[in-house]
Amino acid sequence: MSTLCESPLNVEAASYRKVVHEGDYWMHTVKKGETFRIVDLKGNQAADTLFYNADDPEDRYSAMDTIRRQGSLYLSTGSKLYTQNGTHLMTITADTCGRHDTIGGACAAESNSVRYPHETVYMHNCRDSWLLAMAEAEGQWDKRDLANNVNFFMNVPVTPEGGLKFEDGISAPGLYVEMVAECDVVVLISNCPQLNNPCNAYNPTPVEAVIWS
Repeated sequence: MSTLCESPLNVEAASYRKVVHEGDYWMHTVKKGETFRIVDLKGNQAADTLFYNADDPEDRYSAMDTIRRQGSLYLSTGSKLYTQNGTHLMTITADTCGRHDTIGGACAAESNSVRYPHETVYMHNCRDSWLLAMAEAEGQWDKRDLANNVNFFMNVPVTPEGGLKFEDGISAPGLYVEMVAECDVVVLISNCPQLNNPCNAYNPTPVEAVIWS
């Protein structure tokens, strides 16, 4: 699925804006009916994102159910994000990048040491960023709440043999993906610090979170 579509919304009219620097994290509740945008400020950055039903955090984004319902491995305009319980969390309403990964997962100390030299086990990673955000958040968040994530702006094609490849990014400075919350949704972004694969040209950069009420 690749459906380019620009948004009619003016960023100057947004009710909330936050730059999330490379390697940092952002956790926020997007209310039902609000529009949420992630902007790739410098190009080819991966925003590893978790979604939770705010009324029941155990009801969280499911890659399997989302892929099955829409019949596509990739997300773009028109894609609907679902939980394992069938809750409709988000609908992507605008996308100027064209494709976002939902099966490549997120970097962790363990995966870094398997994919790359063992020394990378000590490098900062998305799993650690999520756990730091959860530790700071109110409530009983912990590592058991880690679930499927979406890699916005990340290029992870599937090979004819069924494997995954981490390729050069297809995004560019200022491109964005925008979605409407279908219920109150807790959004948790790790702005990926990954230095070992080409998706971000080995150069992590900031993204921006924008919300219209």
